[in-house]
Amino acid sequence: MLDQAIIHITEIANVPSFSSYEERLHPYIRRVFDDIPAEEINVKGNNLIFKVGDSNELPTIALTAHLDKINHYGADYPNSLPVKVSEDQIEGAMDDSAGLGMVVTLAEMAESRQWPNMLFFFSEMEEKMGLKEHPEILKNNGKGYTNGMGARRIAQKCIALETVPDEVITLDTTPLFKGDKGVALYANHWELNDLDPTEKLIQKTQQAVNRFLTIDPDIKVDNNTNDYLHYGEEFNKENGFTTVSVALEPSIYPYHQKGEQVFIDDVQRCLVILESYLNNFGT
Repeated sequence: MLDQAIIHITEIANVPSFSSYEERLHPYIRRVFDDIPAEEINVKGNNLIFKVGDSNELPTIALTAHLDKINHYGADYPNSLPVKVSEDQIEGAMDDSAGLGMVVTLAEMAESRQWPNMLFFFSEMEEKMGLKEHPEILKNNGKGYTNGMGARRIAQKCIALETVPDEVITLDTTPLFKGDKGVALYANHWELNDLDPTEKLIQKTQQAVNRFLTIDPDIKVDNNTNDYLHYGEEFNKENGFTTVSVALEPSIYPYHQKGEQVFIDDVQRCLVILESYLNNFGT
């Protein structure tokens, strides 16, 4: 599991799939899902949705990661971005190559496991740095693009198809540990988005947090901004659904710079946590 994840992370990190150019990763992602196999659900923009399992008797869990990387190179960037694997760390464009690599690794495991129905979301335009600092190197000079638009498009498509997950787990990277090892769980998205949560959503979210902490009591429960906010808001606003949205994230350092590093131990820890979470979901 870990060796395969490292392969995926490094291959994904090579690809200059900068904000608005996320389609550069589509061939790689689709090759993985062609081998599973999975059903692809068409969705607007540079987003991808895949579905594994379709049992009416089982709950549905979505695993998500964002496709876009921040362009730290400007217009003159290499065709293959640098990435290096050492004994302890992977160095390169880890935001969000680490999350993507873990999601596709878990997708490869899903068919042979007795897991819930699974959805896999891959979103465009999670990052806002390009829009703020250098829109001229985005497509169309950044016009028509907004931060979080990919997660919102994915959620809206699922709502329209009535294919709404019970829980959404976003895999991204967290700066909270400032260079130390660690895994964080973001949970109370309504503290940072515009959602007025129902008591049922608050209760179900706490139950999910407790399940994670039962698996690994040393997870740091905290909060920060990423696509998990957008999934939490879209799936729960005025739609009659109660969808838990959390984010599980390994430490990254430095953050939003060249040469980002994640600890291999943290990647393994996230995979073990999620494997156990999915193995025991609903039991």
